[in-house]
Amino acid sequence: MTDFGERILEVATAQYPIDEPQTFQDWAAKSARWVANGAATGAKLLMFPEYGAIEIAATGGAKVMTDLQQTLTTVADRADDARRVWRELAAAHDVFILAPSGPERRDNGTVNAARLYGPKGGEGVQEKLILTPFEHDWGMSEGQGQKVFDTPLGRIGVAICYDCEFPLLVRALVDAGAEILLVPSCTENMSGFHRVRNGAMARALESQIVAVTSHTVGAASWSAAVDRNSGAAAMLVPPDIGLSMNGVIAEGELNAPCWVHAHIDLTKLRRLRDTGEMRNRTDWDRQRGAQPLDDGVEIVEVR
Repeated sequence: MTDFGERILEVATAQYPIDEPQTFQDWAAKSARWVANGAATGAKLLMFPEYGAIEIAATGGAKVMTDLQQTLTTVADRADDARRVWRELAAAHDVFILAPSGPERRDNGTVNAARLYGPKGGEGVQEKLILTPFEHDWGMSEGQGQKVFDTPLGRIGVAICYDCEFPLLVRALVDAGAEILLVPSCTENMSGFHRVRNGAMARALESQIVAVTSHTVGAASWSAAVDRNSGAAAMLVPPDIGLSMNGVIAEGELNAPCWVHAHIDLTKLRRLRDTGEMRNRTDWDRQRGAQPLDDGVEIVEVR
């Protein structure tokens, strides 16, 4: 594992509105504005939410964006074009970007994929592993494999929305060295928002890591896929003296489009595992049937 030494992680996480771009160039211009504003906070890691890529469907006109299957097909068709945009933005602003997830084609069907881009051209992808009932209704396919991204910022794991509600999935990433968990999310109702937030908080607590959430926000009545969106982005850690008494480093105002920016002292978080009030990470193995879970997790270098 890379020796990261003393490390302050600067993160900006998006509360991202689903707009209605008329052309792909309009969408690319919006993406550029958001990245520029996020980078202006001083953050070296910018995070966008789940299914933020769906707004690309609006560039296909009313016939596409009001039809669910045409929406998914169109966004998947433009996936390579979108990748070029995100790669260029990461390089131009010298930042790491977890881009908005969206449908991508695989041999087994269409999956929900989130991509991490590095400023030196590196790239890694994590697919959503466990689908929600509505994704099953859409005809989406479950993703394959788990990745941990080895970066100069630290080792990063991604659990897309519902995936963060499953402790063993995230623990496998932690056992493979992840200390930063990114949870891109798209939730229609407040109940969904709280499920994801509670899941992310629990994962931060039990593995003594930082979990960062990002959400789509606001109404997109034109969309057949993401017409309603509720949430607030946050940076979450285990509650502990000297770190955060309530486990919240930063959080945004509910449903307001914005960047939420903060920093976390990863060195302090690491020390917490040995010297904090509790030892959840160490005591994980005291649970009945606990065993290492990192078999099959691929380490991907992203620079």
